[in-house]
This record gives sequence, C-alpha cells and structure tokens, in this order.
Amino acid sequence: MVYYTYYQPYITRISVVQALVSKICHMKHVAIYTTPTCGYCKMAKEFFAANNVPFEEYDVAANLEKRQEMVEKSGQMGVPVITVDDNLIIGFNKPRLAELLEVSA
Repeated sequence: MVYYTYYQPYITRISVVQALVSKICHMKHVAIYTTPTCGYCKMAKEFFAANNVPFEEYDVAANLEKRQEMVEKSGQMGVPVITVDDNLIIGFNKPRLAELLEVSA
C-alpha cells in the first residue's frame, strides 16, 4: 500500500504525458481555403480556435496556385473549402467538423 501511494503521483504524470503524446500523434491535418470577406470562413476559423485545432489557411483571393488547388479538389469556387486529413468539406458544416475532429459542436 505504501509503495502504491508513494509512486501514484509519478504514475499519474506518466499517464498525462502519454495522453498528450497520443493526442499530438493523432492530430489531424486541417486546411481551410478562404477569402478575406467570407463570413462562413471566419466562423470556421473561430470554431477551430475555440476548440484549439491548429489549421493552415489559404487565401484563394490572393494565391492563384491555392485557388486552382481548391477548384481541383472541390470542383467549385465557393469558400470555405475545408480539408481534415483526406476528408473534404464544402462550406462551414459545424456538426461534420466536430465529428471529424472529435470535438463538441
């Protein structure tokens, strides 16, 4: 009993570190194609920030290469276009993003 009690904080710290490493290793790659005036793009970025989801943002109004990439992926010009790993989401679909990112909606 003394042995367990003495080492319990150490075991708890290891468990926390293991949980954090596991979460980092399983992080999903998120990218969002946006324009500066897009309200739904802003909502999506706020959703990511509120849920501590790191993401890459591509301004397709200024970056022609990323605009072409977005059109090739989505088949259309509307924004936002969001990718979560290999999943493509057109528009701000909060329930679908929450499901893919495993966060609350």
